[in-house]
Amino acid sequence: MSATWSKLKKTLSFKSSGGQSLQNPPSSSPNQVDSGSAVCHSPSSVTSSSSFSSRLSRSLSSNHRSSKKTCAICLGNVKAGQGQAIFTAECSHTFHFRCIANSVRHGNYLCPICRSKWKEIPFQLPDVSSDPFRNAAGQARVSPHHVPFEYYPPNFSRVLQPPLTTFSEPHQYSDDEPLLVVSADLSSLTSRAHPNTVTVKAFPEFPAVAASESVSGFAVLVGVRAPPILDDAHYIERAPIDLVMVLDVSGSMSGSKLDLLKSAVCFVIENLGPSDRLSIVSFSESAHRIFPLCRMSCTGREDATLAVSLLSADGETNIVEGLKKGARVLEERSERNPVASIVLLSDGKDTYNDMNNNRRPQNQTSSDPTHVLEYLNLLPVSICPTGANQNEGHSTTFPVHTFGFGSDHDSSAMHSISNASGGTFSFVESVGMVQDAFARCIGGLLSVVAQELRLTVRPASPGVQIGTIPSGRYANVVSEGGRKGVITVGDLYAGEEKEFLVNLSIPAFAGVERDDGVAQTPLLQIKCSYRDAVSKEMEHVEGERVEIRRPTTLSPTDVIVSVEVDRQRNRLWVAEGIAEAQQMAEMGNLEGAQAVLTNRRATLQSSASAQAGDGLCSWLESELTEIRERMANMEMYESTGRAYIFSGISSHSWQRATTRGDSTGHSRVLTEGGSSSHSGAVGYNTPAMVSMLSKSQNLTSLNPPEHLPRHKKSGSLTRI
Repeated sequence: MSATWSKLKKTLSFKSSGGQSLQNPPSSSPNQVDSGSAVCHSPSSVTSSSSFSSRLSRSLSSNHRSSKKTCAICLGNVKAGQGQAIFTAECSHTFHFRCIANSVRHGNYLCPICRSKWKEIPFQLPDVSSDPFRNAAGQARVSPHHVPFEYYPPNFSRVLQPPLTTFSEPHQYSDDEPLLVVSADLSSLTSRAHPNTVTVKAFPEFPAVAASESVSGFAVLVGVRAPPILDDAHYIERAPIDLVMVLDVSGSMSGSKLDLLKSAVCFVIENLGPSDRLSIVSFSESAHRIFPLCRMSCTGREDATLAVSLLSADGETNIVEGLKKGARVLEERSERNPVASIVLLSDGKDTYNDMNNNRRPQNQTSSDPTHVLEYLNLLPVSICPTGANQNEGHSTTFPVHTFGFGSDHDSSAMHSISNASGGTFSFVESVGMVQDAFARCIGGLLSVVAQELRLTVRPASPGVQIGTIPSGRYANVVSEGGRKGVITVGDLYAGEEKEFLVNLSIPAFAGVERDDGVAQTPLLQIKCSYRDAVSKEMEHVEGERVEIRRPTTLSPTDVIVSVEVDRQRNRLWVAEGIAEAQQMAEMGNLEGAQAVLTNRRATLQSSASAQAGDGLCSWLESELTEIRERMANMEMYESTGRAYIFSGISSHSWQRATTRGDSTGHSRVLTEGGSSSHSGAVGYNTPAMVSMLSKSQNLTSLNPPEHLPRHKKSGSLTRI
């Protein structure tokens, strides 16, 4: 192999645009730890030549000419040093590299001169127009982690392979690249990754209850907050991820949609670390795994980028097949990273399953529970462990983060898929917002610091009982006659908060006053357990015991409601109102839906936390206003309102940020991406999400997409 490579290096002449030779960057070992700041080069273009058939006839007619001086395809001079790459085949015939690569792209693997079959074949590179790292003028895009070159680095194993599109898929997807082995020296860096552990907080609704009173429905806010990741943290200081991107490449994705999708996926590729692994599945009427599950080392990024650049759009839409193949990649992998997720993007309805099976007309969207259940039952149990699939005994569920693209996607189906799997649903209204939507999502996925998190609450006094725990989509169980409550949270992103109201029944006070004369009733004992993503050890944190005073007579300060509890109650009140309004809109009652939203907004404005200027309450008020505007008429509701509401419901259900609409207006984020005890977690954005979103927006500002439809805030919305 080394002798062949030496021969190839002598015959290949790579030139930069300035005429200076470019040296090959050293390639890394497949299992070598890459530096977090390592620069990976992406493929550039090779100019396509004329039709192969016409060139071939000309070359055969000039067979008597010297093959060492003339390219038999273009009849041009093949003398070295004239600014063109030269390829010398095994049979010793010489061609321009771009000419013979284009010939290979058309499936011709025989020498045009002597017709001998080659074992080593030059690789055809994508055209400039399909290069996601170049703009329409062919100029290289600028990125702090991407240094453009005028040629694809001639890594021997890839240059001499046939095009990726000719590879056949294996029967089983156990060909994933082995996990990165982290050395002891790098492991020592983790000691500074978490300056503290997950923290637990609790606030009673009121500081005191009269001793003679018994109260039902007394709320205690219980919350957890994950530790942050330091600004200079390494990739090994959070849980590595196995990510499968399932991409719609049906005919409706052609043009600017596909171009911007490629750019957005390449942004994801550039921001994955060498411990993370990525696989790509594309689907139209059928599905194909176009890139196996590989680590995103420099080599992995180059290969993944090339695979994305070769995507083309055609055919109908078969979301079910795409998800089946994406789930198989994770189910059949031979090794497993701690975090595994699927990202699904589609701009249309699942015409293959809905239309061909006559479930409903193609132009009709429905959130009917029967139809939703029928559709979910088509999915593998590893995605949807409900309905007919729940008896298959599959223990692992992979969250699917779905992205509804444009105004023609089936938001009901996309939201149902994410809801059933434990993922989030985002509505990407504007074609230019795909990259930002992906950025927000992976900003969270790439910052998991705690896993398998569970909150356990127990009454701390006789007679105190746990009633209900409204926890959204997080499972909760109240057992032992109200003496125990457990909330299963799962993964926590760095800096992420989850807050829950625990409703208690409190008996009249029958205790004894303390030595200082103050009577108190302990209410709750709180414990939190989770697996640290870095150390892989189980951690246990015990919160402070929640107590209230039990005076004979209440003072004016004793009846002031806790802002923290009131804010959380407002969030639940608004989320319930949005869901109620959505159901009314589905039945065609837009007037009733708008009345519900107006009522919830008025109640919110009169609350104690809103009156105190709470930031979360202001955000919720803006959300209600935006939803009401998108219910102005049925056409607007069906084109954007339904998807906008579903993305909001998903966000509130999981207390996790999603992309809604065009990500402007009320969907603002805090500069720090966090919250304070007085502002609330506005939009649920975490610091890592905000950082990744800012990186995407800065990159876009350097290369703004041109001629894209924009969202109109007035009476009508521009369709994509």
